[in-house]
Amino acid sequence: MRLPVEYLWLIPALPLAAAGVGSLTPRGGRALAADVAIAAMAGAFVLACLALTSALADPAAHQVANFAWFDLGGGALRLGWLLDPLTAFMAVMVTFVGLLIFIFSLGYMKEDPNFTRFFCFLSLFAAAMLGLIVANSLLLLFVCWELVGLASYLLIGFWFHKPSAAAAAKKAFITTRIGDLGLLLGMLWLYDASGSLLFYDGGAGVLEAPVLSTLAGQTLAGGLALSTAIGLLIFCGAIGKSGQFPLHVWLPDAMEGPTPVSALIHAATMVAAGVFLIARVYPLMSADLPLDVPMHALTVVAFVGAITALMGALIAVAQNDIKRVLAYSTVSQLGYMMLALGVGSWTAAIFHLLTHAFFKALLFLGAGSVIHAAHHEQDIRNLGGLAPRMKVTFATFAIGMMALAGVPFLFSGFWSKEAILHAAHGWDVSQVPFYVGLAAVVLTAFYMTRLVAETFLGRPRSDAAAHAHESPAVMTVPLGLLAAGAVVLGFLGTPACPWLQSRLAGTPLHSDLGHLFEGGGLMLLSIVLVGAGLGLGWWLYGRRLRAASTDRDPLAVAAPRTLGVLAGKFYLDELYAATVGRLNAALAWCADRLDRHVIGGAVEFLGKFGLFSGALNRELDEDAINAGFDRVNAGLRGSGIRYSRAQTGEPQGYLRVLAVAFVVLALLLIVGGVR
Repeated sequence: MRLPVEYLWLIPALPLAAAGVGSLTPRGGRALAADVAIAAMAGAFVLACLALTSALADPAAHQVANFAWFDLGGGALRLGWLLDPLTAFMAVMVTFVGLLIFIFSLGYMKEDPNFTRFFCFLSLFAAAMLGLIVANSLLLLFVCWELVGLASYLLIGFWFHKPSAAAAAKKAFITTRIGDLGLLLGMLWLYDASGSLLFYDGGAGVLEAPVLSTLAGQTLAGGLALSTAIGLLIFCGAIGKSGQFPLHVWLPDAMEGPTPVSALIHAATMVAAGVFLIARVYPLMSADLPLDVPMHALTVVAFVGAITALMGALIAVAQNDIKRVLAYSTVSQLGYMMLALGVGSWTAAIFHLLTHAFFKALLFLGAGSVIHAAHHEQDIRNLGGLAPRMKVTFATFAIGMMALAGVPFLFSGFWSKEAILHAAHGWDVSQVPFYVGLAAVVLTAFYMTRLVAETFLGRPRSDAAAHAHESPAVMTVPLGLLAAGAVVLGFLGTPACPWLQSRLAGTPLHSDLGHLFEGGGLMLLSIVLVGAGLGLGWWLYGRRLRAASTDRDPLAVAAPRTLGVLAGKFYLDELYAATVGRLNAALAWCADRLDRHVIGGAVEFLGKFGLFSGALNRELDEDAINAGFDRVNAGLRGSGIRYSRAQTGEPQGYLRVLAVAFVVLALLLIVGGVR
């Protein structure tokens, strides 16, 4: 059974409908809100599996269903749905991992008074991400992209009564908007240059050869290809959403939301959106590669990813909040994915995205299980001794840790990370990203060993840890399923049988067991580095377990200044506050003064001038014009009255007047004759 592309919209529609139901459900309808949300995600997962079946029937094809949204001038603005292996695999991952997080939330959020609102926001988050995935239009993708940002704001600030949560939500929303502005500008420029925002449209789509050749053939000032400039603007959006340097600062603060939200953001939805976007528009990003131009879009992507991978791993070494360690781990792993995209292996990036979704969701939900059991204690210095008390959580968390660290052969993270390192090693532009990736391998294994040793081993270092107990089945069963995925998924993309990569690229599958250890020297080097990181972590933290929460960190003893810089996150937040923050405050002060004293003063002056003009006009009108007109009228009226008195209607009176007039006239004539 397959899902035709015309019905692909049903996948995001189901959780969107659940969000609508949740928004209308009162607080007392907890079971209804949760059941509808979980059922909708389960239904979306089934539809995504059917869509995957349809996509794999012809992996090289891009099945589209375009439609007119509204008339625009002489034409119409068109949107559409797109079904290909990239869409289908992403939809399956988001719905399955999201479903497990929804189920986990039943136990984690059980006592929260805003339980129904939480599931409403979760459903909206999932619907926005799924809409982004199935879009065949950059405009539709952007609409869903912004809905993802809105949902993240609502969920990060879900406990808005905490000032830190409210501040983190605003920080995430504003920081990602900076990147989204670049994406919007790139989208507008692309529409102006091509006349369309559809990805595939029978040869006229922006990701199809005729349009790409036109965009790559146009050069701008400085020799940049037009496709490069547009690609870099689109990449700005991915930098914001996927927490790449320098816009990564919002991602760790997003830990202020409930832990299931952290799992959803870091594994299946928001941060995955940026990597997916670059993979989706990869033909546009790589359109400039055959050209001799001063800068290639993918080169920028590779170096930004490399910087982010190393920086995130370094900061994670010095964090003491269990969720912040995992948050900076996500920053680092997203850097790996961008590195893979930049060096030309988008299939390796998506492979790592899919494996990372499982083991990072597992780690975050495992952290949530710890926090739930330890009465919301998140500082690993105050934990310890949880392994015998939380055996299922410990076992599954250890699987996630080994997958993230890249422990060889059995765990999925090893195979997907190896694919990225091999691609970086073969990049002919520079070997710097490759060596950065190797350094991050050591650091990842080190900080994850530290995290497990501090959290689960030794003796409890607080009452919360001493009284911790295993979480209920509604929370541990999703952990078990994710742990299975963290192991099994890696075998879909081994060098011996790269089934996942071949399906994504739409190329024939070539299986050969002899390729399993292809590039054996590099694989051996990677294994040695993983072992070095694990061994160093065990030497410092596992061999000598912390006895009390006040004991100094071994790294603080060995290199206090370095650890201080890492714990301070390279002081980037302080740098932004001292530069961008102060500039923004200065501009706000100037705008306030301009509004109050210049614009406000001008408005006040005009108001007073209007009052003065009105008073002057009133005086002229009433005292000069009206008064003069009234005096003339009064004189005329008086003359009329006097004249009317002479009109008595009596003949005798008229005759007397004539007689007098005759006498006067005669006298005048006589006097005149005498002279």
